[in-house]
Amino acid sequence: MTACANYPGGELPTNVHLLAQTPQLRALMTMIRDTNTNRNDFIFYSDRIIRLLVEEGLNYLPLVEQQIETPTGLPYHGVAFQGKICGVPIIRAGEAMEKGLRECCKGVRIGKILIQRNEETAQPELYYSKLPSDIAERYVLLLDPMLATGGSAIKAIEVLLETGVHEDRIVFLNLLAVPDGIDAVLARFPKLRIVTADVDPGLNEKKFIVPGLGDFGDRYFGSSH
Repeated sequence: MTACANYPGGELPTNVHLLAQTPQLRALMTMIRDTNTNRNDFIFYSDRIIRLLVEEGLNYLPLVEQQIETPTGLPYHGVAFQGKICGVPIIRAGEAMEKGLRECCKGVRIGKILIQRNEETAQPELYYSKLPSDIAERYVLLLDPMLATGGSAIKAIEVLLETGVHEDRIVFLNLLAVPDGIDAVLARFPKLRIVTADVDPGLNEKKFIVPGLGDFGDRYFGSSH
């Protein structure tokens, strides 16, 4: 288990992976949390964190041993990724994470899921999805920068499972999470993995992460639409 002061009991569940809290990462998180950071810098520093998240997420995909020959003519006993990968951003904010995924995984397939809140029921509903036809055979990196209540993530995961994706083949990547969201997702999907850059204490009365970083999508894309 990973120590985490903002999670009840001081330790994260075994399938929640927190990026190493290095001075570099803490400086990057400080930049994107700062309300005075302009949009260009917000994008730049967010992209750096997203790249770290993707690299860490790939560590939880299966590998097979592989022997190759180096330019010196000698063998090298290494490893290679096993299986196919698909990235699935939750629209809109999750699309900001596509660039980092493409930079790490050449030619990766991308799906899309749009979840919106029903104003009458206050429940998340699926409005749109476009997923690769063979997604059931792939390992899925689910992308959403913020894990707050967990409602949108749970609905998106339900969609993936309905298309045949195995729960234990889903890795959910986010920049910021809170205990309520983590617990809600894992209560429904205990075999899924979560990789996050930081964990905040909780939510305010408007269900925003606090201290948080504001609305990620608005700050990254520059508008609320």
